[in-house]
Amino acid sequence: MTDLTHLDTEGRARMVDVSAKADTTRIAVAAGQLVTTPAVIELVRADDLPKADVLATARIAGISGAKKTSELIPLCHQLALSSVKLEFGFTENAITIEATAKTKGPTGVEMEALTAVAVAGLTLHDMVKAVDPAATLDGVRLLTKDGGKRGHWTREQQSTGTPTVTPRSAAVLVASTGGARGTREDTTGPVIAAWLEERGFTTRGPLVYADADIAAGLADALSGNPALIISTGGTGVSPTDATPEATRAVLDRELPGVADAIRNRGTEVTPHASLSRGLAGVANGTVVVNLPGSPGGVKDGLSVLDPLVDHLLAQVAGGGTHDA
Repeated sequence: MTDLTHLDTEGRARMVDVSAKADTTRIAVAAGQLVTTPAVIELVRADDLPKADVLATARIAGISGAKKTSELIPLCHQLALSSVKLEFGFTENAITIEATAKTKGPTGVEMEALTAVAVAGLTLHDMVKAVDPAATLDGVRLLTKDGGKRGHWTREQQSTGTPTVTPRSAAVLVASTGGARGTREDTTGPVIAAWLEERGFTTRGPLVYADADIAAGLADALSGNPALIISTGGTGVSPTDATPEATRAVLDRELPGVADAIRNRGTEVTPHASLSRGLAGVANGTVVVNLPGSPGGVKDGLSVLDPLVDHLLAQVAGGGTHDA
């Protein structure tokens, strides 16, 4: 059985020391539902309850609850939350709640997401109790989490024991010896991460590895079973460039048309783009695309992927209906 981290060697509660952990982007998604009557659902949807806007009030309460998690749960760390989002939906007899919490730091945001759901749910209960005092807050649970050493986790993976690719999840991998050593600023990984997040991806990284360690970096990126991995760097012909070799070793199928299109787009700007050996392909359900290590090469590569990525991922997942 795994040791409980919130207990010391004598079994006493403690606050875990996270000072030695690396800062990474952390995202957690939690969900729950307020089970009530169809009449209440109709009133909430029509905004026809005697109290204020029910969903707007619950959304603000959930966000505030996430911010105060460390005050409510004694052993939680204070986190600088960069984003908290609440979404509501309806079934015949329930209001569904989903919260996404995000930060960049040494520890996760699972409790913040769960607290957001719980507080939003309790607020909903308070708003509808005059009509349905028997309403029940039910099924508060963690759905997914990203970041840190464990990478991507889903409830489905935990319950089945089988890794599954998660739609709209991605990882960014950077091959840069200087970046891994901290002597060179990574200017390409953040651009890719921002591009992915703008398109609705839950993104892990940038994961920065030295050129010589890029195979380990690719294994790290694949460990979270993302739908898409975009790498940058290590695609040239210098003795240390090894990204294509590491990529080919894990691919089940190559996508030469995608790699060629990226090279062709680059050669419209510079003939040096033809020296890129970057690959694209599928590794156990994950699409892997190598981009060059220059800002211009990344820009060109993303412009090629932009109109392709959704259809490509749908085809790999078995949902594509048109021949490519």
